[in-house]
Amino acid sequence: MNFFNYRVIIFLLCSVFGIVFTIPSIIQSDFGQKVSLGLDLQGGMHIRLGVKTDEAVQNKIKSISTSLKYFAQKDNILIEDFRFDESSIKFVLLDSDEMKKLDDELSTIQGLDIIKDDLLNYTITLQVQEIELVKDMAVSQAVETIRNRLDQFGLAEPTVIRQGISDIVVELPGIKNAEEEKQARELIARPANLELMAVDEVRDDQVYSLNERTARDYGSIIVPDAKDDKIKHLLKELPILTGEDVVDARVAFDESNQPIINFTLSSAGARIFGDFTAKNIGNRLAIVLDGKVYSSPVIRERIGGGSGQISGGFTIIEAGNVAIALRSGALPASVEMLEKRSVGPSLGADSIKASMIALVGGFVLVMIFMIVYYGYAGIISNLALISNIFIILAVMALFGATLTLPGMAGIVLTVGMAVDANVIINERIREFLKEGKSVAKAIEDGYANAMRAILDANITTLLAAVILYAYGTGPIKGFAITISIGILASMITAILGTHGVYLTLSHKITKAKNTRKWFGLKQG
Repeated sequence: MNFFNYRVIIFLLCSVFGIVFTIPSIIQSDFGQKVSLGLDLQGGMHIRLGVKTDEAVQNKIKSISTSLKYFAQKDNILIEDFRFDESSIKFVLLDSDEMKKLDDELSTIQGLDIIKDDLLNYTITLQVQEIELVKDMAVSQAVETIRNRLDQFGLAEPTVIRQGISDIVVELPGIKNAEEEKQARELIARPANLELMAVDEVRDDQVYSLNERTARDYGSIIVPDAKDDKIKHLLKELPILTGEDVVDARVAFDESNQPIINFTLSSAGARIFGDFTAKNIGNRLAIVLDGKVYSSPVIRERIGGGSGQISGGFTIIEAGNVAIALRSGALPASVEMLEKRSVGPSLGADSIKASMIALVGGFVLVMIFMIVYYGYAGIISNLALISNIFIILAVMALFGATLTLPGMAGIVLTVGMAVDANVIINERIREFLKEGKSVAKAIEDGYANAMRAILDANITTLLAAVILYAYGTGPIKGFAITISIGILASMITAILGTHGVYLTLSHKITKAKNTRKWFGLKQG
């Protein structure tokens, strides 16, 4: 008897792996990786957001304006009457000799329609295809940004998917109270639009006598203070830098132990920041976050190193959320909440209870049938079945997969498929025993003949699961994952594992001369 054949060793190792990595999920320990429950099982929050894609187009125009203004100043290209709105950029080039240099720079920006007349009046708009591309990219970028924020926030397995043209569905399992719900909503919807803007030193003292339109005529905008909306600041309309140039943001504490946010700029942003501060010593630079001025310090010297800080009476939680938002990137356009549903844990508890009844009930009935019909072979099949479930849960825990109600249905279905493989194998063995073959030969030929049918069924089901995962969303993906893992696990347990056990016990089975006890059939 060769107990330690490689099939048995692989089967034992996989079984131990399954048990070890499933235990934390079963006992819900604080240590080890566990299977996360989806929204339909543990409750939480379901949100549908709408992305204001027109804002993304306006922000694109604003970004191009900032780049052009910086290029003109850096290369000493004289332009005047520079202004922009939500759809176009307009300015006058004063020196025709600089036209080629300016046109070369404009040619590097894709998707522009450029109109200029003999007086060197430029009008720049976005092409229709570019507008559609910007809108589409805004939604895709918003999905990634929100997902990154939630991941850094520490929520367990959030689901963030695009729905339709401009909507985003967010599912947050495990939201337990109003405070967590509020934090999650603020983190999701916060634009985190950081801008470093020059204060209009010439007219700032007139800010309370100006209206928005008059301010825009001067190339400036009126921005409220973060601490008090009644306090106004007059800032140059075009920002020096935006949140796109931020590469890191962390919570820190100032001398009075109040939370602040330190941010770091990219190399390109640091260079622009250094150039601006060198040319504007004595002037003020406003740090604007989501349309409010948090501070406007006087520039005392050139600021190199590409770093800065935001202070404004944050709580530790607020500072942490803002830092997360800045690290994850600003939303390309603001979002509005179109729908919000809270899913209570009682629904999840009922679902888990019903699923467990189905799983355990079906499992027990199958085990009884296998033992009654196949004898000891049924016990071996049942051991493989138990190992199969442990392996499925262990793999899901190891990869941080989320178990949803369809996923539990997938496990129940996998149990049936694993049993089916064992039934095919046992029936083939019984057929050869009827023909009078020896036990060892019947086992070997039984597995060889059953293999093709089992592989065909498993491979076609696995391909279907892969397609479901590739093109499905949310719960459908969960179903596909559990089916895929279950199929691969059953190949190890139902085929490799049981075969190894039979090879180990074949000598004992032959010596016992009681195939009815072992396979539920008297040898012919």
